[in-house]
Amino acid sequence: MNILQINSSVRRAQDEQGSVSTRLANELSARLQAAHAGAALNVRDLTNDPLPVLDEEALGALFTAADARTAEQAERVNLSDRLIDELQSADVIVIAAPMFNFHISAQLKNWIDAVARAGVTFKYTEQGPVGLVTGKKVYVVTSRGGVHRDQPSDHIVPYLRTVLGFLGMTDVEFIFAEGLNLGGDAAARGLASARAQIAELTA
Repeated sequence: MNILQINSSVRRAQDEQGSVSTRLANELSARLQAAHAGAALNVRDLTNDPLPVLDEEALGALFTAADARTAEQAERVNLSDRLIDELQSADVIVIAAPMFNFHISAQLKNWIDAVARAGVTFKYTEQGPVGLVTGKKVYVVTSRGGVHRDQPSDHIVPYLRTVLGFLGMTDVEFIFAEGLNLGGDAAARGLASARAQIAELTA
C-alpha cells in the first residue's frame, strides 16, 4: 500500500500547540501503516513546501507545446507532473484539511489546482467529464474551531466531495474534529470524537 498524506494547515508545529489536523492525519497514517505491513508513506507538506498559485503564467505553460516551453514554463509543468504522479501512485490519500473562514486553506486549493488537469486527471467526453484518478481511498481529516458538520456553514465537505469526485475519487471518508475553540471540555470532546472515528475506520 502506498499512502499519500497532504498537510495543509498554516501551522507548522505538530505538537499540542500546533496543527490539530496534521496531528490527527499523522495518527491516521500511522494506524494505516500498522494495519498494512510494508505500507509506504509519502508526506506532502504544503506549508513547509508551498505551491505556487494558479495564475496566467501557469496556464500559459500548460497550454504551450512541450518543445516550445521556456525553462520556467517547463519547471512549472514538471512540478504539476510530479504532484500528479504522487497522487496516481497512491492507493490511499490522507488529507489534513483545517477550516479557515468556512473553507479549505489556500495551500490545499493550490494543490488541487495543480493536480486537476484536463486530459491527465480528468477528461471531457460527449457524456460529460470523467475522472481519471480512480481506485483510491481518501480520508479527509478536517478540524474546526466551531461546530459546522452538516450545517450550511460547512463548505469543506461539499467542495471536496465535488472536486475529488470530479477527478474520479468517490470513496471519501471525512473525520471531524470540531469545537476546538469552544473551551477545554469542547476541544477535548472534539479530539476524542475524531480519534474514535479514526480507530473505527482503521479497525
